[in-house]
Amino acid sequence: MDHVVGAVPLAESLDERRHLLDVACRALGSRVAAERVVDEAYRRWYRLTDPERVRMPSPRVWLTQVVDEACLTRPAPVRPGGQEREIQALRALCGEDVEPVERARLSVGARRVRSVSARREHEITVAVRQACSDQDGPRLRSLLAPDATAFFDSGGKIRALTRPVRGDEQVARSLLVLLAGQRRVTLCTGSVNGRTGLVARCDDQVAAVLTLDIAHSRVLQVWAVLNPDKLRSWNRSLPG
Repeated sequence: MDHVVGAVPLAESLDERRHLLDVACRALGSRVAAERVVDEAYRRWYRLTDPERVRMPSPRVWLTQVVDEACLTRPAPVRPGGQEREIQALRALCGEDVEPVERARLSVGARRVRSVSARREHEITVAVRQACSDQDGPRLRSLLAPDATAFFDSGGKIRALTRPVRGDEQVARSLLVLLAGQRRVTLCTGSVNGRTGLVARCDDQVAAVLTLDIAHSRVLQVWAVLNPDKLRSWNRSLPG
């Protein structure tokens, strides 16, 4: 299957962020200051237009240059209320249909009521995991509703898709790209908010947590949390 424009494999995203943090830490001597610089670099990335990002020959090189420049001037302290302003800015830059995953869940999650048993939900989630692990596009697509939608919550902390992905073919493609690289990326089922979900690890670090909204034995929505801040509790609590 062809790749979805803008989709980034987990391993590539994590390697890139680690590299940027290393560069900033060496320059600033502080992990906290380095994270602020790297977060600002990603905010600048998301402020680019879609065509500018697509034409970028090497996002990693561009981001490294942004981090280098920021380290020379040292970042200003983060002001209270900045997170809400960043959310509003991201919505304005990426389109009115883009919302943080929590708000998006409220608006679209109620369009259909889950009508499968917990056992059937578990079976379908296991089937999705196997299709993703096997990189089996046709099988994965058969498990999705024709109008399936996928949301990717990166929190602006790593490179990822900024808009919801719609349609079974596009959703399948985006998931296969995200979870590519089976030598480093492993996918297993796990309990996520009391339901069966998927936990993706890269180099033994939890790099994504996915939940599926299912009705009539098809996946309607995929919710992928990629934000490193939201995954810290997973990396503290799950065994290595």
